[in-house]
Amino acid sequence: MQEFKTWFEIGFDHIINYQALDHILFIVALTVIYDIKMIKKIVILITAFTIGHTLTLILSTLNLIQYDQKIIEFAIPLTIAITAINNIRKRNQALLGGVNPNYYLALFFGLIHGLGFSNYLKALLIGDNILLELFSFNIGVEIGQIVIVLLFLCVGFMFSKIFFSKRNEWILFVSSLILGISLLLIANAKFW
Repeated sequence: MQEFKTWFEIGFDHIINYQALDHILFIVALTVIYDIKMIKKIVILITAFTIGHTLTLILSTLNLIQYDQKIIEFAIPLTIAITAINNIRKRNQALLGGVNPNYYLALFFGLIHGLGFSNYLKALLIGDNILLELFSFNIGVEIGQIVIVLLFLCVGFMFSKIFFSKRNEWILFVSSLILGISLLLIANAKFW
């Protein structure tokens, strides 16, 4: 049980940390289009991201896939920029029923983000039970992401009511801010 707790805390701390800015920006970009009443959709979206993140994290940690770290470090802020641009383009469209294409986007981009952290995690994994460590770590990440989203939704609700008369203005503001930051991250991560 102690091993689970330790790796859960490492996963939770990974996401609730200013050094995880890219991760936080992506989660906020994914969820800014939702409001607190859509919590079920938000949890599904975040879980889709975690599934993608977990798959590549496991495959990479077990050395089953190889990749160029510089390309991944470039691709991660690119996923943030794409998500922000998608929000800006579609901010006036209602989130209707059916399967939201953002679920697939979150899953696919999660695959990329999982590769970004795997080298660091490989150095930490020293126990005999790597699968338990990975599972515990990813549960910690998932809970951390949900905490970030809930905090953002609460702050967003207050800010959007005080400073923005329409929901789409809030989406435009946050997505534009995230886009600007992600472009800076892209410029710093160029691999050519």
